[in-house]
Amino acid sequence: MSEALVVENLVKKYGDFEAVKGVSFKVKRGEIFAFLGPNGAGKTTTVHVLTTLLRPTSGRAIVAGHDVVEEPMEVRKRIGIVFQDPSLDRELTAWENMYIHGRIYGLKGSELREKIERLLKFVELWEFKDKPVKTFSGGMQRRLEIARSLLHEPEVLFLDEPTIGLDPQTRAHIWDYIRAMKEEHNMTIFLTTHYMDEAEMLADRIAIIDHGKIIAEGTAEKLKKLVGNDVIYFKLDAPEELKCLESGFIRGCKVLPDGRVALEVENAAEALPGLFELANERGIRILEVTYHRPTLNDVFLHLTGREIRDEGPENPMASFVRMRMRRR
Repeated sequence: MSEALVVENLVKKYGDFEAVKGVSFKVKRGEIFAFLGPNGAGKTTTVHVLTTLLRPTSGRAIVAGHDVVEEPMEVRKRIGIVFQDPSLDRELTAWENMYIHGRIYGLKGSELREKIERLLKFVELWEFKDKPVKTFSGGMQRRLEIARSLLHEPEVLFLDEPTIGLDPQTRAHIWDYIRAMKEEHNMTIFLTTHYMDEAEMLADRIAIIDHGKIIAEGTAEKLKKLVGNDVIYFKLDAPEELKCLESGFIRGCKVLPDGRVALEVENAAEALPGLFELANERGIRILEVTYHRPTLNDVFLHLTGREIRDEGPENPMASFVRMRMRRR
C-alpha cells in the first residue's frame, strides 16, 4: 500500500456543532503532509480522530493500513504523536519520561537504554537527561516530546502545532529535526500548523483547511498558482519604452501610475537575468527592481476573503476535548 493515510468523508460532530465536515485526503508513505489553517479550523480534531482519541461521527480513516474505528490498537502501535499541549511529566527527568514511555510500548533492557541515549543525543538533550523537565525551556520540552514519540519507531508521526509559542531560532531547530526524521527513516509525518512558513518549508504537500473543510490541496507552488504569477517591478529611465516588451516568459506587462513597469512572469528568480538582457539590448537603464511572489497567506486570502493570521476563537468544544484527552 503506497498510502500511509487514507481519509474519506470524515465527519466529527459535537451535538449540533460540526467540527470536521466531510474531509477527504490521502498521504503517501514517506511524505510530510501539512494541515494549514487558523485556530478552530478542525486541524486538531482531525488529528484526534486519526490517532484514535476521538471516534468519528461518520466517514472512514485508514492509518498505516488499519481502520481507526475497527482496529484502534493496531493503529496505536504504528503511530507517534506530539500533542499541541505539553504532555510530559514535569516532575520526572528527561530519562524517566523516556523510560516510562518505552516500557508502555514493551521496550526494555539494553534495547530501551540504547534507544533513549540515541534519541536524546539526536535532539541534543543527552547532557540534560537527569534534569527534571520542569527546569527545561519550552523548546527543550518540545524536543524531548519529539524524542519520546520516536522511541517505538512509528510508521506515521503526528505533530500537532509542534512549534507554537516557540521563538524563531528554536522553531528553526525543530524544523531541522523534522527534516532529519524524514530523511533518515523515510517517516510519514502529518503536521498541523497555522504558520505559513512552516508549512512551506517542511511539507511536500499542503491541505488548507477552514471551518472544518479542505478548501485547497497541493504543493506550495501549486497553491500559489491559484493566486497568479510572480510580478517584477522595474523603475526605469524611460518606462514607456517597455510597454510593448515581449518574450516567451513574460505573461503580462503594464506601466503603473508611479512610473514603474510591472511584468508578470511565471518565476521571477528565473526570469530576472533574461529581463536584464532585454533591457540592455534596448539601451534602457534599470534604476530599481523589486518583485513579489504570491504567498500562502495570499492564497488563503484569495480563497476565504481574510488572512490566515486573522485567527478566530477556538471552536466551542476545544476545552472539552482537551479535558477529555488529559483524563485519558
